[in-house]
Order: sequence, then C-alpha cells, then structure tokens
Amino acid sequence: MNRHTVYSAHGAAKQVTGSCHLLRFGKFSVLVDCGLFQGGDEEERANAEPFGFEPASVDVLLLTHAHLDHCGRIPKLVREGFRGRILATAATRDLARVVLLDAAGLQEEEARRAQRSGRRRDEAASTPLYTLDDAFHALDFFADPVSYGEIVPLAPGVQAQFLDAGHILGSASILLTLDDGEQVRRIVFSGDQGNPGRPLLRDPVPAPAADYVLMETTYGNRPHRSLPDTVEELYRAIRETVARHGNVIIPTFALERAQEILYYLHQGIRDGHIPAHTSVFLDSPMAISATEIFRRHPECFDDGFREELQRGDPFAMPNLHFARETAESMAINRMEGGAVILAGSGMCNGGRVRHHLKHNLWRERCSVVFVGYAAQGTLARRIVDGAQTVRIFNEEIRVRAQIWTINGFSAHADQATLLHWLGRAPRRKVLLVHGDYDVGMRVMRERLDQLGIPSQMPGMHEPILLD
Repeated sequence: MNRHTVYSAHGAAKQVTGSCHLLRFGKFSVLVDCGLFQGGDEEERANAEPFGFEPASVDVLLLTHAHLDHCGRIPKLVREGFRGRILATAATRDLARVVLLDAAGLQEEEARRAQRSGRRRDEAASTPLYTLDDAFHALDFFADPVSYGEIVPLAPGVQAQFLDAGHILGSASILLTLDDGEQVRRIVFSGDQGNPGRPLLRDPVPAPAADYVLMETTYGNRPHRSLPDTVEELYRAIRETVARHGNVIIPTFALERAQEILYYLHQGIRDGHIPAHTSVFLDSPMAISATEIFRRHPECFDDGFREELQRGDPFAMPNLHFARETAESMAINRMEGGAVILAGSGMCNGGRVRHHLKHNLWRERCSVVFVGYAAQGTLARRIVDGAQTVRIFNEEIRVRAQIWTINGFSAHADQATLLHWLGRAPRRKVLLVHGDYDVGMRVMRERLDQLGIPSQMPGMHEPILLD
C-alpha cells in the first residue's frame, strides 16, 4: 500500500533559527527539532504563534542537538498536547536538560521584569512562553538515549539512524528510512553540520545515500578562515587589550563554543601566546554545567582530545574562575583591566554578557570579541555592523571599545564543507533550510544549480510531497 510522504517546515524556513521540520508518512508523524526563533522582536514574537500543526498529532520527536534554536520550543510543544517520545543522543539529552531549564528560568525572570515595568502595551512580554514546571514536564518525554549508528524502529515501516554531525557535543544528522511495502524512501536531515579538523569533536559523518536531503545553509555562501589564523587573531586581540590595561569581553555560546575557547585560552597561556597573569572568567552557569557534561561524554570526542583528557584537564589554567552566583558575576565588573570574560548569550540578546557590555563597551581600552554567528536583529549584530550607540537595560551606551569579529571558530560548516558532506551521490532533491535567505541559502542554491543538483527552498508551513 503506497503511503504518501509530506514534508513541511515550521521554522528555519528561509531563515536561520526556529528549526522545526514535520514529516507525515501516512498517518504517522515525525517531528525533527522544535527550536526557538531568535533575533529581533519580530522573531521572538513568532515563538508564541501556533506551530502550524497539532502537537498532539506528532508521534515522535527526533532532536538533532541541544542548541536553543533546535530544542527551545519543546516545553511549549508538550504543553499544547504532544505526548510522544523524544529521541536524542545521551549527550544531547543531558545538555537539553540544562538548556531548557535555563531558558525557562530566563523567560520567567523577563516576564517578572516586564510586569514590574508596567509594559501593558505588550502583554506577551509579561507572560513567559513556558515555565520551569513546563520544562521539567517536557523532560519526562525523553526516551532512552540513542547511540550513533544505531537503527531505531519508530513505527512499522519507519526507522531512524543518528549519525555524528560534529557540530556540538552529541549533535547528529538523522537518516529516516520509510518503507510502505511498495517502495523505500530515504530522507536525511543534516541538523547543523560541524567543521572537520576541530580539536574537541570528531569530524562529521558524510551524508549517506538518500532520495531527499534537508541541508542547513548557515554559511552556505562562503568559506571560513583557517583555524590557525583564527586562533592567532584571538591571541592578538587579548594581548593588545591586556597591554593597554583593558578587559576582553567574549560573548559566548554555552555549548561547545565556550569549551573550545577555554581550550585555546589554556593552550595560549601555556605556550606563552597570552600573558600568564591574564585572569579568565567563565561567567555562565549554563556553560559551566555544559563543561562538566562535556567531561562525561568521551564517546563524542576526537581521539586526540580524549588522550589529552587522560593526561589532565585541557580546560584548566592558573587564573581561571567560574562564576555561578549572581554576586560572583557582579564582582567581575570591578575588574579595571587584564581580564578575559566569557559570558552568554553569544548573540547578546540576554544573559550576563549584557551587564559586562554595559560596564566595558564605552571604554576605549577594552575589546569585545565576537566568535560566533550574530543573527539579524540581535544586539551582537548591531555592534558588529558598526552601531555608534546601543541600548542596554534602557540606557544608551556608546560603542568605544575595539570590536573584533573572528568567524573562523564557527561550529557550522562553510560552503565547501557542506558540499563535501552532501557528496555527489544522486539525490532527487536537496531542500535548503536553516539559513539567511539573501545570503547563505540563495548562494548555496546557485551553487547546487551549477553542479546539476535539484534543490528547493521551502516556505514556512509549505507542504512538499516527497514521492
């Protein structure tokens, strides 16, 4: 009996964030990711909108990794009726717990702040998208973890296989095999693809043979800078700032990026590329927890990094300080100079980094070093694009610090790496998602056209028949 397969994107459709992909195979429904939209006010408001499908109709959710733009709407999904299983790798399950509880806490805090300020004109600001209770309840739906390469039956004629994506700890691309008794269809979801040759994680597993491929295009328009040049620029930014007695603020994503930067800071101080007296602060409770989770999942590590772990702690350095408590974070702002401060969030839309920007962004001797993607509409993007002043906590702050943008640390594959991952095996169609339409996505489609590979850019909630 032939069962139609219909795909629809309910996030990351001609945009970077909000990853949420629904596949219907007859009466069976699989959701891949359920992430938050991130960016400006318009993107944030989209999180409260209906999903575009009935959450109760979804049988299983497959989670590629624990970044907020891939898992951040799961508590909302459960609250609105989802009662299926959530499948993920062990590391993703551990990290998702930290990420979802942190997100819920921040949303409750922001709602209380909005209520105190009396912003009645924006009622949504006074209501959290979900609460801590919602997040805890959602965690109950995570099933036993899935191992890389394991074949997981989902329903009669439907199976999934998680493959290492090398993006962050536990990240995966997912191969779905659909067999209706008359034909077999294979569909690959790339998730977010990592860069090969990184020091902590294994290289991504190439895309297997499949009829259809959903591929991210975050950096589908360009190559990344070489890693050695990238690391040297980070060291130079720190040396120059410390020499003029300033502080270095590094807005940092808590998962993978914080650990990678700590690793390079450890090496830089050990090898004399950074002054030995430099104080390093990791001011992010979530990043601290993620670093502890990192140590518990050697199954995700590159062989070389696993050997380093056996010899000692590759994140440790003499003047490294973890700031979990609010009082510890506030004390960092008394540092006049000589400090490297890693704090979330990476796009500066929330978190403790905003306090450090408020205290250092107006000081010429300080530096702000961006080491990750900054979506349109975010505070990070405004600073990167050259804003003279920015508004932080209802105060206009002049941008006088030196701004560094170091893109070579990206955990996303660049154009050449994505094409290598895709390979030259015949595909009926490549569906391009998770990218800026005017930049990464459109340029990648032009490149695929040149290679003779059929492609499509799905629109939001647009049903696409995969037969």
